[in-house]
Amino acid sequence: MRTRFFHLLWVLCVLVSQLNGQNGTIRGNVYDKSSGSPIIYCNLQLDGTNLGATTDLEGFFVISNVPAGEYKLMATYVGYDSITAAVKVRAGAIVYQSLTMSESGINLGEVSISAAREQQRTTVNISQISVSPRQIKSLPSVGGEADIVQYLQVLPGVISTGDQGGQIYIRGGAPVQNKILLDGLNIFNPFHSIGFYSVFETELIKNVDVLTGGFGAEYGGRISAIVDIKTRDGNKGRPSGFVSNGPFMVKALAEGPLRKFKEGQTSVSYVFTAKKSLIEQTSKSLYSYAAPVDSVGLPFTFQDLYGKLSVNMPNGSKVNVFGFNFEDAYKNPLLATIDWKNRGGGVNFNLIPAGSSIIVDGLVGFSNYAVGIVEKDSEPRTSAIDELSANLNFTFFGNQNEIRYGLEMRSIRTDFEFVNPFGLRLAQEQNTTELGFYVKYRQILGRLILEPSVRTQYYSSLGAVTFEPRIGVKYNITDEVRFKGAAGRYTQNILSTSNERDVVNLFNGFLTGPESIVTGLDGKAVSNKLQLSNHAVAGVEIDLTDQLQMNIEGYYKDFPQLIVVNRNKTEKSQADYTVETGQAYGIDLSLKYEAPRLYIWTTYSHGYVKRNDGEQVYPTIFDRRHNVNTLLTYDLDKNSTWQASIRWNLGSGFPFTKTKGFYNYLDFLGGVGTPYTTENPANVGILYSETRNGGRLPYYHRLDFSLQKKIQFSKHAGVEINLSVTNVYDRPNIFYFDRLNYERVDQLPILPTASAKFYF
Repeated sequence: MRTRFFHLLWVLCVLVSQLNGQNGTIRGNVYDKSSGSPIIYCNLQLDGTNLGATTDLEGFFVISNVPAGEYKLMATYVGYDSITAAVKVRAGAIVYQSLTMSESGINLGEVSISAAREQQRTTVNISQISVSPRQIKSLPSVGGEADIVQYLQVLPGVISTGDQGGQIYIRGGAPVQNKILLDGLNIFNPFHSIGFYSVFETELIKNVDVLTGGFGAEYGGRISAIVDIKTRDGNKGRPSGFVSNGPFMVKALAEGPLRKFKEGQTSVSYVFTAKKSLIEQTSKSLYSYAAPVDSVGLPFTFQDLYGKLSVNMPNGSKVNVFGFNFEDAYKNPLLATIDWKNRGGGVNFNLIPAGSSIIVDGLVGFSNYAVGIVEKDSEPRTSAIDELSANLNFTFFGNQNEIRYGLEMRSIRTDFEFVNPFGLRLAQEQNTTELGFYVKYRQILGRLILEPSVRTQYYSSLGAVTFEPRIGVKYNITDEVRFKGAAGRYTQNILSTSNERDVVNLFNGFLTGPESIVTGLDGKAVSNKLQLSNHAVAGVEIDLTDQLQMNIEGYYKDFPQLIVVNRNKTEKSQADYTVETGQAYGIDLSLKYEAPRLYIWTTYSHGYVKRNDGEQVYPTIFDRRHNVNTLLTYDLDKNSTWQASIRWNLGSGFPFTKTKGFYNYLDFLGGVGTPYTTENPANVGILYSETRNGGRLPYYHRLDFSLQKKIQFSKHAGVEINLSVTNVYDRPNIFYFDRLNYERVDQLPILPTASAKFYF
């Protein structure tokens, strides 16, 4: 069956190539004339024909199957002067045409952008949300600094467990089951311990694709979701940047050309960004009421560095060299010291051969993550993971179709050491390799769009080869109503030491799948020790008006096998790993209203997340039944110098396991000779209810508000002032309950902040 599938795709590729060979192809890039930045979703049209295209994130476009002849190519984009270029097409030939557009002096505030809507009609994009920096900055920012981690929490199907050490769960998947990519490289822990901020600089982001389920075969190695973050190039026209300061952090960005952008010439640009936390100092004086009584303040520190060098060639090809160093620490002398570092870098490229119909892109890079924890009366825990990545992708554009295929290699090293509360050690040092190959085909058949794909993956340490078929489909019932669906099979080999029982876990260790015997729920050894999932998604998009759009999606994720670290191992004879199964299912609804000065986005998610550990079926700690988010942004004046934003979030309570009682716990560290009849135990043990996660915390709700003012000194220089209030009505939302001290610990109370950013 697999051989027939690949043979069919090869035949399709040959047929499409032959059909297009009878006509010509026009391809090119569209850039901003002053900065050299690509213009995304720009409309291209051949005058007098129905042939056209829309640019992608690189400003790249392809118009295939063009009859031989002379044409006028027109480019239009809101906020820019339209431009035309004469092109001559020969049969079987490929014409490259670069276009540069100048910003328009006409006020186009009343004109709506329709290119994104057209993109929705020609691609499946189920369970996929694309996020721009403009959208991220429209959210009321905690601490006066916009961040992607804050925006992710607004998306339907995404759940966050808290302000401090909180994790992101996407449609029933644990954090380790979500792949976070930065320019193609894995970022193993992208969120800082404070919970407000990620390692990513908002001003550097070009686009974020959040795929909450049913994603195509180009992504492998994770079984729940993908967050794919791509950064922009540095300014190719002039040196620029910014410096900002607030109560939580200080940050800066510098960018500019090493060789200025000129049409028809190679340009070289750079960008560098840095940020450093201040909250460990400022919280004691500014927000003392938010800190514990012992005055340790908010003991979170972090520092992030990122740099990138970009080379753009006249034919649209480009090469980027980038590197990063992200650091985080939680230093509480009363509890623990935790620190982690994520370092790496790489080279990614996009090649457009002059005489070939195939576009080539790829990546070579390295990412390292290391974390350690030292607690009172406990042995240290450490974890490190190194990943060397390389991939090569090929894309062929037809008239109403597209074929993309590629190879991927990952060399992974893990070094992990952990001592559980019972004094038993779990250690793993392993080297493994993952090889992947995928093919994805997209075909437009009138109102129907089909995207079948398949991935095969080889996991060397387990000797496992997988076959992962996937499919996406969209049918344009009318121009305003679109049905969509997706299904697929997914596997992964990476495990996390984080436990489902943990409310707060700042130590996230990583391992690869065990080589030792693992016993399934039926008591038999499992032959395939991978984590597995199957996705099914169906939904509908409805354009209620030109400004109002509704999206409804129902989903089901089946997890037939989840490998879990046995942290409750009490005897050496017990297994280091256990197996669980699970399901996640629900429905997501969103309403989006876009007008020239008003943006409203409301989402509602109703979901269920269950696990089966062989003893009972229980809801996970992130099983939030109801979750509502409303975001409203309004420009107070026509020039957008004043902007007000509010966000309101309502969530039902998370599950927890109830307490039955307490007992004196004797650890027998003295061995069999421990005088258990006379020794007074120093530790208190907790007796938990037999029903796991049988209780529910109270509902959570919070209102955030921000007001932005832009003051422009010149064409390129100015200052942005941000005033924000988090938790406006000071709602006491519970974080967790300290069972031993019988104390309720709340999330952060009302938090007013002010920040300023000077840009040039």
